[in-house]
Amino acid sequence: MSAVPRVVPESEALRDDLGESAEATYSMSVDELAATAGLSVRTTRYYASLGLIPPPQRRGRMAWYGPPHVARLEMIRALQGHGFTLQAIEGYLASLPPDARMEDLAVQRAMLTSWTLSGPEELTRRQLEQHAGRKFSDDELALAEELGMVRRSDAERGPRFTPVHGFDVTVRLLDLGIPVAGVRAANDAIVRHMEALAEELTEVLREDVIAPLRAQDLSRDEAEKVEQNLSQLRHLTLDAIVSAFQRSANDVIARSLRRR
Repeated sequence: MSAVPRVVPESEALRDDLGESAEATYSMSVDELAATAGLSVRTTRYYASLGLIPPPQRRGRMAWYGPPHVARLEMIRALQGHGFTLQAIEGYLASLPPDARMEDLAVQRAMLTSWTLSGPEELTRRQLEQHAGRKFSDDELALAEELGMVRRSDAERGPRFTPVHGFDVTVRLLDLGIPVAGVRAANDAIVRHMEALAEELTEVLREDVIAPLRAQDLSRDEAEKVEQNLSQLRHLTLDAIVSAFQRSANDVIARSLRRR
């Protein structure tokens, strides 16, 4: 008589696939996961419903979460804090392997956010004017939007404005009464050259900094140290860009004077 195949319970199958130590690692309830990630339970469940975090381990009727879920939620919070929309975050996370380790996600997060200076802040028009210390005409506000120094979003409670890095420069230009055509021309030149520079620097970061570090199989502590170092690298790089521009501007002015 042939043996009847034994039905393996789901919890036992998980132990076979992941090992007892992995099962012990996945020991957080959704409430504990939310608290660890600094989110509300409602928000955590919403992110889970969008597929932004992997499915939980299930043992019996209970759902359990572990370090990979914390890492994904930390990634979401970091990217949102640096201005990424939820749609953009969803698309990016979908491109990551489902078994990406916490260390990998920490390095990825560092690379994505290392050149961003501050998080977004949605303001009413009145709050934006208070932030700038001046009132804006409709044309001035439209110019700030056109230059990319302010992002506008329309909501049921009225329009909201998010100042980005460089907004204060736009305010000072408006205070000087610089002709709009000149402001636009300067902005076009800056955007054109800065986008090319940003692309090249990002490629250097990816190929010559991040790739060698990832090949070292970093621990979580080491990955967090890398993230801190990249933040310092960001500031040093920006300082170097400013210094290089000042040197180049001085050289151009000196050559112009010699030609006269």
